[in-house]
Amino acid sequence: VQLQASGGGSVQAGGSLRLSCVASGRTLSRHAVGWFRQAPGKEREFVGNIRRSAYGGSPNYVDSVKGRFTISRDNAKNTVYLQMNSLKFEDTAVYYCALAERHLAGPMIRAYDYDYWGQGTQVTVSS
Repeated sequence: VQLQASGGGSVQAGGSLRLSCVASGRTLSRHAVGWFRQAPGKEREFVGNIRRSAYGGSPNYVDSVKGRFTISRDNAKNTVYLQMNSLKFEDTAVYYCALAERHLAGPMIRAYDYDYWGQGTQVTVSS
């Protein structure tokens, strides 16, 4: 199983980026997919996730990105997206996508809820 996150870059505050997470070896619609980020000197932080389609596929977000970030799927492309709008300096981090092999009853906001990880893509927001 391989996940590849892409789409990062440098943007000014208030700008937008769309990250993509492409999987090989798994059908993403059958799994929960999470987005996490890690800023320098900080722990990896949950950003949001989207449940497997069979469980409604509704996304959840950390409070700090609600209303600005949107997670969606393109099942035909086996891709999950993280649309990031109104970016802030504090959104600067390496962003990772992750796949959970099993469905868990909880909110699945912990890194250990996920079994496979992409390599990360850098997002830099300048103020």
